[in-house]
Amino acid sequence: MRSCPGVRLRPVSPSTSTKTTETAFAAQQKQHLVKTLGRFDMIFFTVAVVVGLDLIGQAASNGYEAFTWAFVLVILFLLPYGLVMAEVGSAFTAEGGPYEWVKLTMGRFTASMNTVFYWVTNPLWVGGSLAFIGTEAWSTGVSNIDSGSAADYLFKFLFIWLTIMSAIVSFRVGKWIPTLGAILKVGLVAFFAITVVIYGFQNGVEGIDTGSLKPTSAGLLAIVPLILFSFVGFEGQNGAAEEMKDPQKDVPHSILRSGALATFCYLTPIFLVLLVLPQEAITGLGGFLDAVKESYSIYGGAGDFMYGATCVLFVLTLMNSGSAWMMCGDRVLAVTAADGGFFPYFGAFHKKLGTPLRANVLSGVMATVFSFAAIQLLSSGAADTFGVVLNIAISTTLISYILIFPAAYLLRRKYPDVPRPFRLGRSGDGLMLGASGLITFWVLLGSWTAVFPGTLNNLFGLGYSFADEWGVRQGTFLAFTLGTLLVIMIMATAGYAAGAKLREDEVEVEVGSRHVAAPREVSEPLTMA
Repeated sequence: MRSCPGVRLRPVSPSTSTKTTETAFAAQQKQHLVKTLGRFDMIFFTVAVVVGLDLIGQAASNGYEAFTWAFVLVILFLLPYGLVMAEVGSAFTAEGGPYEWVKLTMGRFTASMNTVFYWVTNPLWVGGSLAFIGTEAWSTGVSNIDSGSAADYLFKFLFIWLTIMSAIVSFRVGKWIPTLGAILKVGLVAFFAITVVIYGFQNGVEGIDTGSLKPTSAGLLAIVPLILFSFVGFEGQNGAAEEMKDPQKDVPHSILRSGALATFCYLTPIFLVLLVLPQEAITGLGGFLDAVKESYSIYGGAGDFMYGATCVLFVLTLMNSGSAWMMCGDRVLAVTAADGGFFPYFGAFHKKLGTPLRANVLSGVMATVFSFAAIQLLSSGAADTFGVVLNIAISTTLISYILIFPAAYLLRRKYPDVPRPFRLGRSGDGLMLGASGLITFWVLLGSWTAVFPGTLNNLFGLGYSFADEWGVRQGTFLAFTLGTLLVIMIMATAGYAAGAKLREDEVEVEVGSRHVAAPREVSEPLTMA
């Protein structure tokens, strides 16, 4: 990575000033933030955000082609994505990063709508995918939990609120939660890798059909949303940008190192799961742990105990992933609310903790409601319906990047004089345009295939059975999918309308880093409106 100052360009329509505005309430709330994140913290915080072991089994269930496409997307998505975020994240270091970037280039309303899509995935992901996979891991490795039982509700409730509580803790202490969790993830993957090598020498492994490694268009369309969702998160640390000690220097370094660790933590276990288990035995829910259990057979009588311990640690890594995303996502939402882009009530940062307590609690409530509703759906035999809702909930993350990525290029053009400690390209805008355009293409493709699956397959004559893939009719799928998106848009629009009065009182701030000296006292919103 090259470190050099920003270069004066000749943009088509540059900003005539490096000043912008935010609400007086937002400036006041930022006085509660404390700079506690150093480079070490940021590296492992980003690993905690980007790496999620819950998705390994689902990716591996697509066979060796999943490994091929994951490797391709490391080169064609993860690498350019990291470079783009290294520039933007080190130059524009205001709290609430993704919201601020879209706001500076596309306006407050657009940024507010996009933030809700960016944030809403997290509580639905924690209450849905993570809570259910965590319950399954505990049930198979520690103590059985029957679906729909009182124990099922209790476990998921505790899982969700322990995750939320770890996000509420002050960053002085709370920063160690993603750090230790990230180290645990890397350690689990490394130990699994060593175990599989020993297992292979003793028992042999599944044969590798080189033909199955060949990438196909149908395989890409099937797996691209999952792989992209697995890889995103480099910008997450900028949700807490004004709590970093030196973001200008530390953001590029943290992205480089966390990107390398993320590549190892995804490609390695996907390949190893395929080596240990036949493809037909790999499931999205238990694929990773099934492979762990099989490989632990080399430890003899200690295997069962080690598997149980691994399941407990696996549950902790799931909670860590959810907590890390809550830490950044809830901060982005709180900054949006404090700036009049969402219900102002959720814009308050706790005076002692320096965390967005109200936004954290909102996420916890949403996660709990969604999780309990999902239990009912599954208990009533509506598992396919639940899968549809969960799919679109997760895909909202990809939709938000459709604006975040172009904002990176627009920031280069609109604010060429903002110092850039790291710059993509020695001069000119070609590399930034190419990189941001490429990663925008990928999230457009991923978003489309998630919201309208099968349409591109049919367009290119690849064949697609909607009922076999989803278990529901296409009309039912679209009703749930578009209905979910509509609800999110209505919530975002209502939140923006509620912030109208807050937007009337603004202060001028510098583009890039934000520091407002001695802001005047502003009464804190106590109600939703």
